[in-house]
Amino acid sequence: MIPVSNETPFPMGRVDFAAQGNVAFSSSVEENPVMFDDASSRGFPSVAHAAKRIEIEGSRLNIFEFGAGDPVILGTSYLWDMRMWRPQIESLAKRYRVIVPELWGHGGSGRLPVATTSMQDLAKQHLTMLDHLGVNRFALVGLSLGGMWGAELAMMIPERVSSLVLMGTSLADEPAATREQYSAILGTIERQGMLPDALREAIVPLYFSPSVASRKPGLPAEFDVALRGWNRERLIDSVVPLGRIIFDRRDAMDDLAKLKMPVLVMTGAHDIPRPPEEGRRMAECLGCRFVEIPEAGHISSLEAPEFVTAALEAFLAEQSLPVIRAR
Repeated sequence: MIPVSNETPFPMGRVDFAAQGNVAFSSSVEENPVMFDDASSRGFPSVAHAAKRIEIEGSRLNIFEFGAGDPVILGTSYLWDMRMWRPQIESLAKRYRVIVPELWGHGGSGRLPVATTSMQDLAKQHLTMLDHLGVNRFALVGLSLGGMWGAELAMMIPERVSSLVLMGTSLADEPAATREQYSAILGTIERQGMLPDALREAIVPLYFSPSVASRKPGLPAEFDVALRGWNRERLIDSVVPLGRIIFDRRDAMDDLAKLKMPVLVMTGAHDIPRPPEEGRRMAECLGCRFVEIPEAGHISSLEAPEFVTAALEAFLAEQSLPVIRAR
């Protein structure tokens, strides 16, 4: 493993990090759009942060780090970047070293490495990232695709995962009906090299609850703007193949049941892509607690930030309590 240095926190702006060994660091951003700015606090989370880009399989993965302490990895959703976790970063970074990798082709990350064909491949790439950062043992919180590769990683190296939170995700295979629908959407994006208006109008509501328009109208509006500006090359070489990895994923429920670390499963009450029933099934499989997040759709971290942050803080704190053994 290669220890990381040159980690001086920096405010918003451009900072370059010197390369170390075979790990390349830079805060330069490719042509992917910034996926989210919360209207209540534009830009990055207010806590000091460091940006790194690590070369993995010929492409560069963009990573943000916040705070210090025991490592907590936050895995992002498909079509979103680091900023979907902004409310949680603000809180968790007071106690933990929060590490947020951005998906291939999203935010500042480069294209999906050409040999990537499965969720296990994504998990292995994130393991490479962790080894480069010198992270041995960590808690992992993943939403949507972040939960899928996160669970695969936990199954791959269970001894290194101290606890796991799976949010708005599923480790079962995709139901045939929705797999066919999403496959058609991906085919349209691939042919046109863009997200046409009609397609965006269909995609945006999938990520939010029906009440978001009255409670937080800025969320779907800004998400639509981000989708509109996506780089054509990254759509074709990263977004489309990542989508196929998601919807053609294996049924990993039997392997999931073997996990022994503490796990929490949470799903938005109005999550359309990953409904609460899927979360309950995973929790039953794992023998762990299931939490339904009120008034939230798929991106519960932004629709119900206070609820999600409090649940994560409580769960992570429980795992750090000393174990008192009976004599």
